[in-house]
Formats: sequence, C-alpha cells, structure tokens
Amino acid sequence: MSNLNKSNGIKNKVKILFLVNDLSFFNSHRLPIAEASKSRGFDVVIAYGEHGGADPKLLERKGFKVLLVSMERGGTNLLRDLRTFFLIWTLFKSERPNIVHLVTIKPYLYGGIIARLTGVSSLVSAVSGLGTIFIHKDFKSKFLRFLLYPLYHFAFNHSNQTVIVQNQEDANLLESWGVLNLNKVQLLRGSGVNLDNFIDLEEHDATPVVCFVARLLVDKGVYEFVSAAQILKKRGVRARFCLAGGLDNKNNTGLNSNDLNKLKEEGFVEVLGYQKDIPKLYAKSHIVCLPSYREGLPKSLIEAAAASRAVITTDVPGCRDAIEPNISGLLVPVMNDKALADAIHDLIKNPEKRKNMGKAGRVLAEKEFRIEKIVDSHIRIYEDLINQINAQ
Repeated sequence: MSNLNKSNGIKNKVKILFLVNDLSFFNSHRLPIAEASKSRGFDVVIAYGEHGGADPKLLERKGFKVLLVSMERGGTNLLRDLRTFFLIWTLFKSERPNIVHLVTIKPYLYGGIIARLTGVSSLVSAVSGLGTIFIHKDFKSKFLRFLLYPLYHFAFNHSNQTVIVQNQEDANLLESWGVLNLNKVQLLRGSGVNLDNFIDLEEHDATPVVCFVARLLVDKGVYEFVSAAQILKKRGVRARFCLAGGLDNKNNTGLNSNDLNKLKEEGFVEVLGYQKDIPKLYAKSHIVCLPSYREGLPKSLIEAAAASRAVITTDVPGCRDAIEPNISGLLVPVMNDKALADAIHDLIKNPEKRKNMGKAGRVLAEKEFRIEKIVDSHIRIYEDLINQINAQ
C-alpha cells in the first residue's frame, strides 16, 4: 500500500470512511475489515445512521473515530432524506477521506452521488442485496425503479470506483438496467465467517431441530417456513421448528408484534427472538432453513455451512450461491411451502444424507467463506484504488 499523497507530496495515512445505515449491521458484517484496515496503517472513520442496539463507544475504544449521521434506514420522508443528503455532504467535506466505503442501499445511493459531487478520489460501493423493489413486479415497484434509475446511474459511475456484489446475478441485473459497468464489479461471496467460532460440528442426538435465522420479514420466507412446519406436523413428523430473528418495523414487509403473537398462539414454530450466539444455536440444530425471495448472499447460510449443518433454501439469486446444490444443501422453488416441507422431511428421514451435506458445507466454508479471505480481498481493493490515483 502506498501512503504517498501525490497531490501535495506529503506522506500521510490513507483515510477510509465507512458509511452504513445501521451500526449493529456494520459490527456483524464489516467490523473485521475495518480492524484489518486499521492494523495495516489506514486511518479509519465509521459513520452510521442508526445504532441498532450497538454501542459506538466500543468502537471508539478500539481506536476508531465514530460519527453519527442522521439517516433513517427504511424511511422515505423527503425532507428527512434531504437533511441526510446535506449531512453526508458535510461529512465528506469535513473528513476529506481518500476512500469512501458505502454499505447498504441509502449509503451507496446518496453517498455515491455525494462522493462524485464533493470530489472523493476513490469509492467502494457494497451491494449486499437489491432490496424489495427488485423482488416484486407490481406497479409500485416498477414505478420506484423508474424513479431510482438516475440515482443508481449517477451513484455507480464514479471514475475510480469498485462495486462489490455478493452474487453475479445482482451485477448482471444492474448492468442490464443500464446503471453499472461490469468492469467496476468485484464479486465477493458474502461478508465472511470466522471459522474458529464454529467448533461444535457434530450433531447432537435429539429430536431434529429445523432452524430459521433472519430478520422476520415476509420476503425472508417466514410464512413459508411456518406453513411447512404446519404441513409436517399434520403428517406426524417429529421435529422442532425454531424461528430465530428480530422484528424490523422499518421494513415494509416486516412482521409486527401482533403477527408474532399469532405465530406463538398457533404453536407450529417456537419463536426464539433475536439470537446473539449463532454458533450455540446452530450446534443444537440439525437443519438450517431460509426460504427467502432474494438475497445478496445471506450470512445465516454461510454460518450454517461453517457450523457443518445442512441447508435448505430457495432457488433464487443469493440463496443458491450460498450452497452447492444437492451437495451441501437443497434448493426448493420460491414461495412453495409444500416443496419446502418435502425437502425438510427428506433430510429428517435421512440423517446420514443430512450429516454428509453438513460436512460438505464446512468444506465449502473453509474454501470460500473464511473471513480472512474476505478481509484480504477488501484490502486489495483499497490498495488498487489508491494506486490508480497515485498513477495519475
């Protein structure tokens, strides 16, 4: 990495500014990248919109500069978004970062536009999923895509930019939409997983536990999972079905507390709520299930692979990229509760098949999903961007 700022001939640290809408998401999905960047000599600033339950002081004690930028993760209030736009503008002008790394939709849209307008020299835009409007085909979603087209086009056309995607289909969709040049794209399979956290790899002999881990959104396939549990219990299948995840009232497909109470009353699934200790949860599970409608590349599934657990997920972008079909897991059609129930039943009836899939998943995780591999790829991206500026 070159620390030479050729514009003024003075040797300075390269400053990276991360902008993310939710600090808890940053901690779970990007913190190792920030820590590695700091350890390799970068000056790292973390700016966030909502804390999501995370404590900014913990990051400050690690030596990071942490800044709050008022930003509603799921909001569509025009006046508030204009204020957010102004605050991001002020942030970039005051911090003067060499590299801005934008994570999640509002940051990579608003931040991408402002980075170009304020002269940020290098830009990383991380697309961890394309969101609800790219899943649904209704008029409202099509109209929103029409309105957002110029924002995406401007945000993804910085002169020195890398756009990170987690599956190739997201990149192809953005390219076919006319907003992204594939020459800018770097494919990284997920946000990585620390394999050392997953050491209890053998199944415990007990009633089979089928676990769903995600935010409780309709688009994550919550109701398909619940319906599959209902189907299997009516068949007399002996198993536990566990729903692990928190509510997200800022997502328009999120379940609310009334929905959750109804699921508890019905009794087909055990509602566990948000779980911090995923390795412990997976160690007690036998099958991990995510019947989502579309993903970037879900961390819950790469963690399932690390935990040596068989996966059942949907045959959609992102989900199918997290497994080796019929080797480390099974794919089912999206929004098909019966097919999901049949796949779960298959793995319950065939424990050796299930265990072999889990072992194959661990091999896949060791090869593709190691956090060290993801971190090193990000450091190379930063260095390449800086070198391009220095070469000019």
